[in-house]
Amino acid sequence: MIKKIEGIVLSETSYRETSKIIRVLTHEGTVSFLARGAKGLKSDLRSGTTKLTYGIFSANWKPDGLSTLIAVDVLDSFKNCKKSIEKISYATFLLDLAYQVSKNSNEEDVFTLVLSAIQKIEEGFDPLVLMNIVELKYLRYLGVLPHLDGCSLCGSKEKIVTLSCDKGGYLCKNCVTNEKQVSEKAIKLIRMYYYVDISKITKLEVSHSVEEEINTFLDIYYDTYTGLYLKTKSFLKNLNKVPTK
Repeated sequence: MIKKIEGIVLSETSYRETSKIIRVLTHEGTVSFLARGAKGLKSDLRSGTTKLTYGIFSANWKPDGLSTLIAVDVLDSFKNCKKSIEKISYATFLLDLAYQVSKNSNEEDVFTLVLSAIQKIEEGFDPLVLMNIVELKYLRYLGVLPHLDGCSLCGSKEKIVTLSCDKGGYLCKNCVTNEKQVSEKAIKLIRMYYYVDISKITKLEVSHSVEEEINTFLDIYYDTYTGLYLKTKSFLKNLNKVPTK
């Protein structure tokens, strides 16, 4: 049976001399394909089986085994991302994160969110903000979403003054103790991050200081509650430490 599946290539692994096995993220989770001869310079499968390729994958489908890829209709190869070490680093991390989250959830949004974010990175939008938006939304599927609709302790929607990893989200003036304060802008924006439709973003302007506040919160939150430690995130952190000219 021939089956067509929409997806993004997560990884490619050499198989024998001329072939490779690719792992593809789809609306239904991840699936692997054997791409025979895909490493050959003249292969029709060569361009469609590289990491970070979005397309329609046609395969001889084996429900209980490794399906053999027949053709790929490339919808986007994300050429701009692949030209920039920064962009491809963010896109690679997002794919790795999506793969981990897909192990915990079969929700179609896992695929839709990462695709929308990478498309926006390709268009030139701020990759750090887009990464944080996806990270925050994925916490729902990991079952550890912070409280952002009111104080995480008393539920009050009034006088929210900070974000607390230890307390699991917003804290109001009456419940805060010695927690580090964050800006009012960061408090408002992180909630907007959760509710925004990435595909409809047409403008994305966040100050560097607010970006850092939200990113730091999410880094600590992920370390505290998810148990996910991705090498690509460590690479991103080191990349962001490199001074720009």
